[in-house]
Amino acid sequence: MLTVGVETSCDETAIALVRDGREVVASVVASQVARHAPFGGVVPEIAAREHVIALVPVLERALQEAGCERGDIGLVAVTERPGLLAALLSGIAAAQALGLALDVPVIGVNHVEAHLVAPFLVDERDPEWPLLSLVVSGGHTHLFLSRGVEDHVLLGATMDDAAGEAFDKVAKLLGLGYPGGPVVQRAAESGDPTAVAFKRPYLSRDSLDFSFSGLKTAVLYHCFGQTPEGGPGGDTLKPGLRVEDVAASFQACVVDVLDTKVRRAVEQTGVTRVAIGGGVACNGPLRERLRQTATEQGWELLLAPPAWCTDNAAMVAARGAQIWRARGGVSRPLEALARASWPRAAPGGTVAKG
Repeated sequence: MLTVGVETSCDETAIALVRDGREVVASVVASQVARHAPFGGVVPEIAAREHVIALVPVLERALQEAGCERGDIGLVAVTERPGLLAALLSGIAAAQALGLALDVPVIGVNHVEAHLVAPFLVDERDPEWPLLSLVVSGGHTHLFLSRGVEDHVLLGATMDDAAGEAFDKVAKLLGLGYPGGPVVQRAAESGDPTAVAFKRPYLSRDSLDFSFSGLKTAVLYHCFGQTPEGGPGGDTLKPGLRVEDVAASFQACVVDVLDTKVRRAVEQTGVTRVAIGGGVACNGPLRERLRQTATEQGWELLLAPPAWCTDNAAMVAARGAQIWRARGGVSRPLEALARASWPRAAPGGTVAKG
């Protein structure tokens, strides 16, 4: 079966065609980075308008790349949550129109859960259970114990800023530009990761939750100083400050925290098959650290390739096809259409389905 995936949860318009939930036949992404860069972040209204403009051309490019016709499509999978509400609505409207026109089912996909399957697309195989997954991106930092296609236990999640959001905010503080992940990594290459002793926000000894807001604030005060009242000391970087050292020290802190939390999750669950996805999983030092840890600890590490770490529709199509098969080929209507948020289950609780 050929599934078309539609991804518009944030600022990238993506369409992909995946055969049998495993083989990526085509994957096309139209980036909006240039449109949002002047604002230092994503503007939801601009994102939604750009999706409307790009969706049909991107679909046509994907079909052309795959050498397929619209009539070859047997299932439409679309990101329904979480994300920017207006952006999600753009993709869902397009997916439902396509499903209606082709008389094929439309199935909603959780964007975060889609990241769980991205590492398996490399070998064109289905996910294997049980599985520990770290999804780390601009809006999400989640650790899961996955026991089946629709059985994901949330072990820990961000309590404030996600890791990617912290990268974006620190990049803005340092005047490095947008998006934050790539520019911070480039600056850090010529910096000293031990130059600034930023405190690692591990939280309690056994916690698998994340918190990066305090780290961002520590960078702010290190760079701009602090007034007696407790606010930032000014709007210009302190004299003599090496931006490269701050970037390297900040990045090292984030990598340490993510690596430590994954280690803790393995120790607590005994599951040694570990998958990593999400935009921050493109970070070179993070990938290298996790590879080293996996080798030392004897884990099976599955890293999504960079093209499938960032937002893409291949993972959405694959996830949709897997859900479709698990439900015996029966799709459910999208109950609430677009949902911007995703209710967090208590740690150790099964994530809400549907």
